[in-house]
Amino acid sequence: MDPCTIVTSVRSIFSLPDVVIRVNELIDSGDATNIELERVILNDPALTAKLLKFANSSYFGLSGKVESVSRAIAIIGHKELRNLVIASAVTATFKDIPANLVNMDVFWYHSVTSGVTARLLASSVDSRERFFIAGLLHAVGRLILFSQFPQESAKILTVMSQGENSAIEAERKIFGFTHAQLGAELLRQWRLPQNIWKMVELQFDPMKDALHKFDASTLCAAVNIANFIQPCTNQKVNSEKAIPAYAFEAWDLLALSPELIESVIAVVKSQVVELLNIVR
Repeated sequence: MDPCTIVTSVRSIFSLPDVVIRVNELIDSGDATNIELERVILNDPALTAKLLKFANSSYFGLSGKVESVSRAIAIIGHKELRNLVIASAVTATFKDIPANLVNMDVFWYHSVTSGVTARLLASSVDSRERFFIAGLLHAVGRLILFSQFPQESAKILTVMSQGENSAIEAERKIFGFTHAQLGAELLRQWRLPQNIWKMVELQFDPMKDALHKFDASTLCAAVNIANFIQPCTNQKVNSEKAIPAYAFEAWDLLALSPELIESVIAVVKSQVVELLNIVR
């Protein structure tokens, strides 16, 4: 059993809608016009409504009402458009996950929180969107495990109270890999850029790959900051064991002081609820 085999077997269950694939293709081409993107999006009424809500949200802090898709795209830009399209699609893609294993509202609150936090911590404005996507999708591998291996997942959740690190070690012992590796493989097969799925893959060992260590450390730091706001699951966690050593290493690498982390948390809390209501 390995991540590639599992993802290949479930791709028909956890697949991106055609509109998402088409929008991604257009944006990746580098020469897509707003009119072309508008034509694709208008074929999906639900996505159209979410896009207009997004453009009119406090997330952008704009004055004046945005009433057309073309105007919304012009305002938020192609990169943020990709964020919204993927976020909206992914939250609807993962259905029928056993409720005894995870509360999906709690899961997506944490995921959006991680995405917004990673976006704030991004090293440059130009790279913010991929950090949001990596944060949003950092734990989708866990949903695949919940769906396909519920009994094994239940065993792993019993050690969550001892901290995330204990759960990760349990995954390695039971499956031979982590949910981060599984999620990264799904994103790779979804044809998301390597600089996104590599972050997800390395989030529990960000220093492993010198080429990606700053990106992976940013995601690692964001996820662990998000844990202060809303853990990924409802399991109670021992606060002394909640922060693994690799998270402290990531914070040190990024020079994140306790005061800076507190200010990031304040900003994130002000953005997450509205954004979550839009994509969910």
